[in-house]
Amino acid sequence: MLENHDSKVRIGALFTGACAVLLAACGNDSGAGPGGMGTESGGSDGDSETIQLNIMQGKVEFNEQFNELADQYMEENENVQIEITSVGGGTDYFTQLTTRFSSGDEPDIFSVAGPNEIEQFQDTMADMSDTEAAEAALEGTIENVTHDDGRIDAIPYNLEGYGFIYNKEVLEQAGVNPEELSTYEELQEAVETIDSQKEDLGIEAVFALPGAESWVMGDHLANVYLSPELNENPVDAYNAESLAFERADEFKNMLDLQAEYSIEPVLSLDYSQQVEEYFSLGEVAMIQQGNWIYPTLEQMDPEFAESNVGMIPIPLEGYEDQLPVGVPNYWAVNSNNDDATVQAAKDFLDWMYLSDEGKEFVVSEFNFVPAYEGYEDMEINDPLSQTVYDYSQNGETLGWVFTGFPTGYQLNEFGPNLQAYLGGNMSWEEAIEASKQAWESMRQ
Repeated sequence: MLENHDSKVRIGALFTGACAVLLAACGNDSGAGPGGMGTESGGSDGDSETIQLNIMQGKVEFNEQFNELADQYMEENENVQIEITSVGGGTDYFTQLTTRFSSGDEPDIFSVAGPNEIEQFQDTMADMSDTEAAEAALEGTIENVTHDDGRIDAIPYNLEGYGFIYNKEVLEQAGVNPEELSTYEELQEAVETIDSQKEDLGIEAVFALPGAESWVMGDHLANVYLSPELNENPVDAYNAESLAFERADEFKNMLDLQAEYSIEPVLSLDYSQQVEEYFSLGEVAMIQQGNWIYPTLEQMDPEFAESNVGMIPIPLEGYEDQLPVGVPNYWAVNSNNDDATVQAAKDFLDWMYLSDEGKEFVVSEFNFVPAYEGYEDMEINDPLSQTVYDYSQNGETLGWVFTGFPTGYQLNEFGPNLQAYLGGNMSWEEAIEASKQAWESMRQ
């Protein structure tokens, strides 16, 4: 059961994002199609004219379930029509969002991640302080999108966490206890043990490192080793004029370990192959990913997803057994619309997170770890989200800083440098030095 949230949720620096990633996600997928500006109308409780809400968001993993929820809302609100566009992974969400605003095809509700995106879209974001969702947001999830005058720019999606997701059966058969893999040395020994038994275990490799997805390395893995020097705070990352890469050696060791014991060729491996083709089908022992992959695992093999997966933190010296946890995205409402459309957008978001129907979807269908009060009596249905919740409640978390990276840093500079290293076209020292210089240049 979810416990009471009266006490502060300690999840490091929560002003974040993903699978910035991320935003962490997998390919391009759409709902009902692209949209435009909302039509003038009488509001969500209106009388006659229809309000069109076009939603654009950067997490494709729950696109199908999100559309189902929208259908349910439309059944209850006949004068509201909702169209959803979900973009992620292989298609850069932020670029697509910027293009839509530039072309005038502006979504009515859209997702943003981190201070860079918040700043860019500040002038088009409605004040959310009058929403019930903003009032119900857990402490630590909304402070960094709140101004001194009480204005709130956006409301959180959920809480997310990532680490090494493992196949319980494979590790058990190999004689490896995942709860004892707190240090790099312990993980390395376990990886070598599993690798020596590949044939007997029926797996192709220990890892599936998706080198084609630079965000996996340049956002999530890098965050583990950059977070300490940036005080686990994305705002500090946003304000940092330079990076020291104090833990570059630890970063290299972990990247090398995954690459050496991964499905080949690493640089051709993408997110969908990692999750669907290799991990879901039991071809590898573990992958570096987060609880957002659970809906995909469940679609591929419900029994496997429910009973045979677990997640552990990525080992970090001095921060052992701390899972990176944060708010991956925030919902913003387009202030360029008429008042009725703005209000209809807020009403939908309030309903999604606070109505009985919406909360059931959030927990049971989206498989979200809720970032709001009012879920105390509800059960978290999947083991990965339960792990994130447990680490959060126990205060055993590492803050996300990658959403404070300069705009385009991971996609255009850092990520490609890491890929060049894996491809043998740059030494590690060259990749890190180039990444340092890129950061400083982009902060000028």
